[in-house]
Amino acid sequence: MKLSEHLSLIEVTRSDYAKRNGIDNMPNPEHTENLIELANHIFEPIRKHFNKPIHVSSGYRCKQLNTAIGGAKNSQHTVGQAIDIDQGDRKENMEIFDFIKNNLDYDQLINEFAYDWIHVSYNTDCKQAKQVLDAIKEGKVTKYITHK
Repeated sequence: MKLSEHLSLIEVTRSDYAKRNGIDNMPNPEHTENLIELANHIFEPIRKHFNKPIHVSSGYRCKQLNTAIGGAKNSQHTVGQAIDIDQGDRKENMEIFDFIKNNLDYDQLINEFAYDWIHVSYNTDCKQAKQVLDAIKEGKVTKYITHK
């Protein structure tokens, strides 16, 4: 199933962990609708601006999968409102981050560990918060600070 012109449901539900552990990571119809909104408001504008494939490293995660991998209990990934993007290059990730920050309507945008990857969400339930954060490690604890 295509969520948008350049993004498929398979791309946003793919999980080696789920496959290895027999977890059904398919979204319900409401979560699928959220993924369609996310694809059209976030993914497609990025894809069209950069005019090249954009790699989703993590997309939809059912609650069972999210818990198993240690995801946040209130993660927007579990309702189809968040994706993680990783082009495999910090400079490219930073360029995408800046494009999102300066041009798109998003709920939350996180620079994960000096642009290792980018987390971006689109809230289909209410107005976008436009929260911009940096995730950093302090010892073994991840902290989120306001992006400068």
